[in-house]
Amino acid sequence: MIFVFYIFSGLIIFQLVLPFLTVLAAQVFGKERLVVHAPGHPNRDYACIITAYKNAQIAIPLVQSLLKQSHPNLHVYLVADNCPPDFNTGITDDRLSEFVPAEPLNLKAKSIIYAMDRYVRAHEYTVIFDADNLAHPKFLSTINTYADAGHRCIQGQRKAKNTENEFAAADSLGELYKNYIERYAPYLLGSSSVVSGSGMATETPLYRAYLDSPAIQEGQHQWKRMLQEDKILQNFLLMNGEKIVYARAAICFDEKVESADAVQTQRSRWLFSYFQNLPNTLKILAQGITTLNWNKTLFGLITLSLPMFIQLGIAFLLFCIGFFVAPQISLCIAIAVVVFATTVFWTLHLSGASAVGRRAITAIPAFIWRQLLALIKMGNPNKNFKHTEHKQQMTVEEVLRRDQEGDKR
Repeated sequence: MIFVFYIFSGLIIFQLVLPFLTVLAAQVFGKERLVVHAPGHPNRDYACIITAYKNAQIAIPLVQSLLKQSHPNLHVYLVADNCPPDFNTGITDDRLSEFVPAEPLNLKAKSIIYAMDRYVRAHEYTVIFDADNLAHPKFLSTINTYADAGHRCIQGQRKAKNTENEFAAADSLGELYKNYIERYAPYLLGSSSVVSGSGMATETPLYRAYLDSPAIQEGQHQWKRMLQEDKILQNFLLMNGEKIVYARAAICFDEKVESADAVQTQRSRWLFSYFQNLPNTLKILAQGITTLNWNKTLFGLITLSLPMFIQLGIAFLLFCIGFFVAPQISLCIAIAVVVFATTVFWTLHLSGASAVGRRAITAIPAFIWRQLLALIKMGNPNKNFKHTEHKQQMTVEEVLRRDQEGDKR
């Protein structure tokens, strides 16, 4: 029994220290992987797919932000799933196609397939957005520089479009931390970034191959038990030898949750998907180790890490046990927790999160509690999983103006 305790303690200590080692290595050895070997292609063609569910009205500011992109060659496809049949944005532009499927699709992957089957031309890259997103005016032009460097899958940086609410601020802190630990640092170290679920661009033939994969084709019939599309995509790319790069300057604004109920709703899906995806993560890690593939190895280690509140909960439990059976292990766990906490603050400092952090403090205990409830309720997704409602209908100009004013304070 004591041997099992040592094994679990060693694993949790490693997971707690891994973020520090990753950030430190990125600071010392990391480098930007953007090397353009040929003249740029200003006319590279992008299909921008927006998947809206029940509330397509929220997507209108996103459509407007895409039509104002500095990169000129794009076409926007808005799929208004389970929306009134007479819905339309009221926007007249030849670069916009709007669809309201006659029968509800009720699945993001189906909405994407629906749009791709109706492309007006053969686009070089496909970019996926959620209805609540906003695209920075230079989002596509920044993505284009990475495409010019030969990258086939490019993840932009998602940032909060709403941070005034304390829960939204806490959610934003989590995104900033994950952006650095799971995306920017691995990218700087020559591995793959974790896919965010929106704001990513993929070569269209490669993305079509992913949609034709068994995981998507079979998953369409599993309803809410289907593995999240972003995890299927990153598994597909890594298993096929691709690398996901991180375009930190390609900003995609994303709405953050603003209530305790919304935290629980969202995290229940995320936690279920994390545990559901563990066999795939272990397979990627095993392949990375056995083939000495750095891309798969580091990506596997990063995506295998337990959610933060579970890590700390297990660490506390093992610390208490070790206090009676192996005090030296308890000391090691305590040191690892301190290192982990220091890394969180270090990472948020590197991400410029001080103002958001002050607003988030009061919501953090409730945020953690709701994640615990989400963990309990994640076992029956068809019953407990609900769509996260989005309400913040802001323009990209308003968000940029707010951020500029915040920088001056």
